[in-house]
Amino acid sequence: MTYDITGKVVLITGAARGIGEETARQAAAKGARVALLGLEPARLERIAGELGPQHTWATCDVTDQASLDAAVKHTVAELGGIDVVIANAGIANQGTVAESPADVVARVMEVNLIGVSRTVSATVAEVSKRRGYYLLVSSLAAFTALPGMAAYCGAKAGVENYGNALRFELAYRGVGVGTAHMGWIDTDLVRDVKADSPTFEDTLKKLPGPLGALSSVEECATGFLEGIAKRKRRVFVPKSVGVVAALRPITFSWLGDLPILAQAKKMVPQLEEQFRKTGRSFGANSAGMGEPKA
Repeated sequence: MTYDITGKVVLITGAARGIGEETARQAAAKGARVALLGLEPARLERIAGELGPQHTWATCDVTDQASLDAAVKHTVAELGGIDVVIANAGIANQGTVAESPADVVARVMEVNLIGVSRTVSATVAEVSKRRGYYLLVSSLAAFTALPGMAAYCGAKAGVENYGNALRFELAYRGVGVGTAHMGWIDTDLVRDVKADSPTFEDTLKKLPGPLGALSSVEECATGFLEGIAKRKRRVFVPKSVGVVAALRPITFSWLGDLPILAQAKKMVPQLEEQFRKTGRSFGANSAGMGEPKA
């Protein structure tokens, strides 16, 4: 049975650009009323204005519970409640653990994992009232790992298993929980890393199948909404990411380590040097981290 989002309230974190923005636009086109949350008020206000008066927005830092609670209160006051939450806010640092300040590594974990848990805590009472659905944005990085992505991979793996347990906890309330696992999506985040690191871009070209493929934000948002319509427990974008998930016993084995280790001694110093030259720990378009553009 299809879960129709027409008339339902869909709250999206990280909605100012990229996957969050496109998902908001597609959800609105399907008749949902959207609450856009993020760190870039000018962009959020513009997007909400383009979508129409039945939508709303709020500035929100997912690592700040008071900020989240205020955004949820605003959403309920404006739109009457919350049916669906897409916990999408995420960042990625540029650099290895050895080359990154501890606070940078921790910030990635805080936004990508703790931010998801805080988002759920802020919204669970409202979503439970409507027997709604959560889509927690994890990644292909939950099923595999690459050097330079330790904090990101760790956080996204955490989101997956947090979602697994949350699914059991909320089942009796009639609330569904799914996790989304995407490969590389053509967003500012990915473009920033490619621009700063030729080694990263060359590595992507050499990776097989979904490990190196680049999908559009439109394809990703469509996949999210299809998953919500079916209240899925797993959403894969592209669908071939599901193959990588099934092969996890191999990718996380000594056998799966071999091809990465064969390149790591050369690749890691190159990555570190390239990112060191930028003088940044985050990409130029990371809101609140680098130099966000209007």
